[in-house]
Amino acid sequence: MAVTIEDIKKLRAMTGAGMKDCKKALAEADGDINKAVELVRERGLAIAAKRSDRTTSNGCVLVKNVNGFAAMIALKCETDFVANGADYVALTQEILDAAIAAKAHTLDEVKELKISEGLTVAEAVTRRSGVVGEKMELDGYNVLEGDNISVYDHMRRHTLATMVKLSAPNEEAGYKVAMQVAAMKPVALDEASVPQSVKDEELRIAIEKTKEEQIERQVNVALKKAGINANLVDSDDHIASNGAKGWLTQEEADKAQQIRKEVSVTAAANLKEQMIQNIAKGRMAKFFKENCLVDQEFQFGDEGAKESVKEWLNKQEKGLTIVDFKRFSLSAD
Repeated sequence: MAVTIEDIKKLRAMTGAGMKDCKKALAEADGDINKAVELVRERGLAIAAKRSDRTTSNGCVLVKNVNGFAAMIALKCETDFVANGADYVALTQEILDAAIAAKAHTLDEVKELKISEGLTVAEAVTRRSGVVGEKMELDGYNVLEGDNISVYDHMRRHTLATMVKLSAPNEEAGYKVAMQVAAMKPVALDEASVPQSVKDEELRIAIEKTKEEQIERQVNVALKKAGINANLVDSDDHIASNGAKGWLTQEEADKAQQIRKEVSVTAAANLKEQMIQNIAKGRMAKFFKENCLVDQEFQFGDEGAKESVKEWLNKQEKGLTIVDFKRFSLSAD
């Protein structure tokens, strides 16, 4: 049976596949539209399986709030060319709308929802993957429920989305805090919300960094006394490189390595534990200020104002606080 242009257009509208793929499927199906649709879907599954190990660093992130149920979701792919396509954004929106309508709370629930053509979300994503020839996957599904929720799509570029829930109605404040979340990448609402495992790891890093700095300070003092520029000998690679350039004599290079080795051992053995702990605590305080939303310096207040997010909110309305927030970005930040 001859394949007509009308049949090709019809199959393309039904599947989103390219003209050549539709023509090929119709030819193999002897003009049977239903059979051709199945062929296109089977090829989509095969293509998706072959690309399962690919990295999906691009995509579309959307966020929406409907009657107190707010959600965000990301449909990820390999290239921005695919991500920026109108059909791709439309599919992401359809998935998000279905998730909100069903009040789905997990990504697994979302994947099982039915959307257009009776397909599940998972099936629709797989089929689309086969059509465009790129790996696709869902990610970043987050939910907030209740009143006073603000949502933000950063620069409307669909690559970064945030949601913020306040303790009382204040649309302008909610929107600005959502912008703060996008810009400053908080890891927790406040110090109490930081997981203990994160606190333990940050403290370990702070202690190690403090010890390294204290040892390096004593090494540099010893190098200076020996008349050696510490900046030229701060690592074995630099010593070799600067020696090759003629900036260090072999005698200076040997002396520097000896000093670094001997003083490092002595300094490490004589570190004052209480001093190390005090400095590490200071580093932890800085970590909380930079990474806990309520303690961060607010970026969208009056020019020149130096105040925390918590302080700024209280100025907008006494007792106004943040209940929760969510953030998802395609970039590894």
